[in-house]
Amino acid sequence: MSNPLTELGTAGQAVWLDFVSRDFLKEGGLEKLVREDGLTGVTSNPSIFEKAMGEGTAYDDSLHAFLKQSDADVVDVYEHLAVADIRAAADILRPVYDRMDGLDGYVSLEVSPYLAMNTQDTLEEGRRLWAAVDRPNLMVKVPGTEAGAPAIRALIEDGINVNVTLLFSVDSYLAVAEAYVAGLEARAAAGKPVRGIASVSSFFVSRIDAQIDKKIDKRLAEGDKDADALKALKGKVAIANAKVAYQHYLELMQSARWQALEAKGAAPQRLLWASTGVKNPDYPDTLYVDTLVGPDTVNTMPPKTMDAFRDHGKVARTIDTDIDAARRVLADVDRFGLDLPGITAALVEDGAQQFSDAADALLAGVAGKRVAFLGDALNAATLQLPESLQKSVEATLARAAREGWTRRMWQGDATLWTNTDEAQWQGWFAAAKGKQVDAAAVRALADDVQRDGLRHAVLLGMGGSSLGPEVLARTLGCQGGAELHVLDSTDPAQIRTVQSKIDIEKTLFIVSSKSGSTLEPEILAAYFYEQAGRNGKQFVAVTDPGSKLEALAKADGYRAIFHGDATIGGRYSVLSVFGIVPFGIAGHDVERFFADTQAMVRACGPSAPPAANPGVQLGVVIGESVKAGRDKLTIVASPGIESIGSWLEQLLAESTGKEGKGVIPVDGEPLAPPDEYGNDRMFAYLRVAGDDTADLDAKVDALAAAGHPVVRITLARPELIGQEFFRWEVATAIAGAVIGIDPFDQPDVEASKIKTRALTDAFEQSGSLGDATPLATDGSLAFYGDASLKADGTAGGILAAHLGRLSDHDYAAVLAYVERNAEHEAVLTRIRKAIRETSGRATVGGFGPRFLHSTGQAYKGGPNSGVFLQITADPATDLPIPGRRITFGVVIAAQAQGDLQVLVERGRRTLRVHIVGGDVDAGLAQLADAVSTALA
Repeated sequence: MSNPLTELGTAGQAVWLDFVSRDFLKEGGLEKLVREDGLTGVTSNPSIFEKAMGEGTAYDDSLHAFLKQSDADVVDVYEHLAVADIRAAADILRPVYDRMDGLDGYVSLEVSPYLAMNTQDTLEEGRRLWAAVDRPNLMVKVPGTEAGAPAIRALIEDGINVNVTLLFSVDSYLAVAEAYVAGLEARAAAGKPVRGIASVSSFFVSRIDAQIDKKIDKRLAEGDKDADALKALKGKVAIANAKVAYQHYLELMQSARWQALEAKGAAPQRLLWASTGVKNPDYPDTLYVDTLVGPDTVNTMPPKTMDAFRDHGKVARTIDTDIDAARRVLADVDRFGLDLPGITAALVEDGAQQFSDAADALLAGVAGKRVAFLGDALNAATLQLPESLQKSVEATLARAAREGWTRRMWQGDATLWTNTDEAQWQGWFAAAKGKQVDAAAVRALADDVQRDGLRHAVLLGMGGSSLGPEVLARTLGCQGGAELHVLDSTDPAQIRTVQSKIDIEKTLFIVSSKSGSTLEPEILAAYFYEQAGRNGKQFVAVTDPGSKLEALAKADGYRAIFHGDATIGGRYSVLSVFGIVPFGIAGHDVERFFADTQAMVRACGPSAPPAANPGVQLGVVIGESVKAGRDKLTIVASPGIESIGSWLEQLLAESTGKEGKGVIPVDGEPLAPPDEYGNDRMFAYLRVAGDDTADLDAKVDALAAAGHPVVRITLARPELIGQEFFRWEVATAIAGAVIGIDPFDQPDVEASKIKTRALTDAFEQSGSLGDATPLATDGSLAFYGDASLKADGTAGGILAAHLGRLSDHDYAAVLAYVERNAEHEAVLTRIRKAIRETSGRATVGGFGPRFLHSTGQAYKGGPNSGVFLQITADPATDLPIPGRRITFGVVIAAQAQGDLQVLVERGRRTLRVHIVGGDVDAGLAQLADAVSTALA
């Protein structure tokens, strides 16, 4: 039965549908249109799939079936669903394709809109989609941008059908028409057939009138003198533009170049009228169909426009009527300064952005369904933010989506940060996928260690080489392998304590240093190498290729050497050999660990839009909190994951604490009622579902209710800690983009090392680190600092003067160069708690030299808001370093002095308290009492 739609086909214009969905295909909607309306093609785009896929449940069964086979990145889930629809539509249209000998019967699938400005990526994606759909009546949809044209030419040369989209100007159409012809010519020159290759140029219509009409309406409202002439242009410019484009098409068809190709069987690249639904309700709803009817053209209509045309459309050849009038319209547009070239250029950018926004919404919808399917396999997170911060976060997430932050981060695009050397530090992405670690080699080493009866493993490393392995060991323990001990101190007592817990002859020593020249692991390795009878088979090296440590390991016959990746910074290295080799030696299943981690890696992947990307979302919250003055990120953790704060401290402080800004992480500070906190805090609460967290939950609830920003993260089980490593790495990188710093450098860490080296070198020559005169002594405590702090010369008076320097948004740092043990940690916590309760200021704590490789960067390079209390002590008994005049006691003293010197040079407020005589426990107790007195 004939109707206006079928009559279009008789007039030479193909009718295509600008819509596709799973339900529509299943219910026979497409077959009905083919049968009753002469439909010969289908187009799709992210906006269409977003409406069909992102809402409702039509795709849920397929999504669940796909994910049951294997988890996948968000884009891969979407593509699996979309390809199934495209294949189904292509199969329905296949009889049309066959009947018309390949001249029609096509369905279009668009390359990622994120690639609109990238030629090579567009080309590669076009080839990949062509292979994935595997249907001869597929058209790969490619934006007709300047970058798209070369990709179009190459795809045509490959024999791939192309639907060129986002064409608004005649010049753009001519460029892609040239790309089509050139692609066919190159194919013919290579002796390949040109018959059977199809292409359309999607020329957008109604959007042009929408923009022109806005300009005209503005001029009319301003009382423009040309009001009548301007008013006469409304609703006519887009049609005139299309008609002129068609004239160029006719000229091309008559050219000698085309005639030569046609003789070889080439089919013309038809003009396809897109965006044919009216935007202005005052215009006839079939305006952009009625006025553009003609041979060798296509009109792709949304369902509403198709229904309208079927009902009352008019079929007459209009595309090449009134051409002179069309040219006059365009001349008037130019004469009245309506700037059609500017409008069409803006529409290309806007169109690409709209498709990107739709893709973001689509992928966010798919991401949400993936999260729901994964359930407890993916660590959950919720945000409770005050209204002003919530608005800032939403605005920045929207900006991140527009500017493609997630993709740029994964690509190592340095312009996301400071455009310096950030691209050189992106190996941590591959590491998170398990690609940096040879799991089989780690397992073989663990088996050898166990077979040889080595029951203990001691990790000798600092910062990123020690903190991650320690968190893994404290969280997940030993699983039948060697019991892991982490030694990241030069304190003689700390070394003795570790040595007392092991049987030297049955211990494997893991010497871990990225640079291979870090002082602490170097001298610790020398010490234990002698203690082990110079038996290299008890030693393993983890280091970057070509390092000094690698050379030493080879010379001393180490059991194994594991190479790091020079493109991974230490604090991002936990998922590389630096974290995983000790983890595997403890008997853990490395493959299983990485498998458990991948759910988060995929959730944070390049295709996950910022608002649905756990890592990006967290990073924006952290960055915007810092910008709002909430730079004290307070870490709260339940017992099952309690130690993660020490790893987070380094990651956050060393990555962001520079150029006078950044995050000051607060770990190990007991929670208090909300009124004890200032407005410089945000809270990150990490909990394991099986832990008893009722008390913590209630306290965190109170903080959120009082208006403090709270991020809650729940792990179904401790084994999912790898997901948090990656979430927070992504978050830190993104926070750096928000704050405006390079999150991969550490410009102030080296300063303390230089000072320490100068002091130890001097000691090697003179046997002394130099003498300083204390401000005052009180019992076993000697005080060093500004003369203005002397006060009454008592411990309480000096401490009162120093802590009295705390003001709004400051923090107090209690940094002790003594053995790190439970008793000493309790004393430091007591001091911190007293300061916090009295002043309301945030407090941080740390043990030296451990913190120098962690939070030290932020203390020296971050905001100048710290008031530092440094604690040093005479060692009760020193330890020698083989082959050196310096001892471990001298080294830790030099490290403390060197760091203090840098803090003073940076204008930080400092006070050093030295415990004289070697009784550290008594000295710390006296200091804690003196702090209580000072604050009373």
